[in-house]
Amino acid sequence: MRFNRAIGTIKAISFDLDDTLYDNRPIIKAAVNAMLNHVKQFPQWVAAGEHFWRDCRRAALEQDETLEGDVTRWRQVALHYAFRELGFNEHDIKTHANAAYQAFAEARSKIEVSDEVLQLLSQLRQKYSLIAITNGNVEVDEFNLKDCFDFVLLAGKDGSAKPNPDLYLSACQRLAIAPDQLLHIGDSLDTDVLGALVAGCRSGWLINNFTQYQSKSLPDFEFNDIRALSTLL
Repeated sequence: MRFNRAIGTIKAISFDLDDTLYDNRPIIKAAVNAMLNHVKQFPQWVAAGEHFWRDCRRAALEQDETLEGDVTRWRQVALHYAFRELGFNEHDIKTHANAAYQAFAEARSKIEVSDEVLQLLSQLRQKYSLIAITNGNVEVDEFNLKDCFDFVLLAGKDGSAKPNPDLYLSACQRLAIAPDQLLHIGDSLDTDVLGALVAGCRSGWLINNFTQYQSKSLPDFEFNDIRALSTLL
C-alpha cells in the first residue's frame, strides 16, 4: 500500500462493487449472453444481424444522453427500442423487453464473493460504517454481499453516476459525517477516485490493471490487493 497523502480521521468506508470486491468481467459476459440467448428465440432479432443490439444501445443513447448515467435504464430503454424496431406491437414490446432484461438481471447477480473479502468487510464494519456506491446494476441482496453494508447507493436510482459527487455527498448526509471523513475504495481513477476528489472525500485506488484511464486524479493511497485494507483496522 502506497500513501500519497494522509487520510486523516475516517468514520465510514464506501466501496465500489464491480471489479473491486469481485472480478466482474465473467459475470457481465454471462449476463449479456443470457439476455442475447433469450432474444435470439425471435427470428426477427436474428435476421437483424450481429450488430443489431449494439446499434440499438447506441441509438437509445443518442435519443437520451442521460441514459449513460443509469446503466439499468439504458439497457431497458434499448430493449424497448430494439423490439420496436423489429415491428412488435406495444404490448409485446413491453412483455419481451421485460423478459429479456430479467434474463440479464438474474445472471448478473450470480456472484460469489470470496470468504476472505467477506471476513475483511465484517472486521472493518466493527470499526467503520460500511456502504457501497456503484454505477452498476447489480442487486446486492441477491448474493452473499447481502447485509454487509449499512446501505447501498445506485447511480440513476439514487443520484448521478460517479464521478459526479452526488452519491458521495448523499452518503455523507445520510451518515451525518463530513466528506473528508468518508473513504471511498474503488478500481477506477476516472469514476471512483475522481468522484471522491470532487466531493471532498478520501480515496483508495485498487489497481487491477484491467483498464486504461484518462483521469490523472491522485488517490490518497493505492494498493494491489483488497486484503491490504486490513491495515485500516
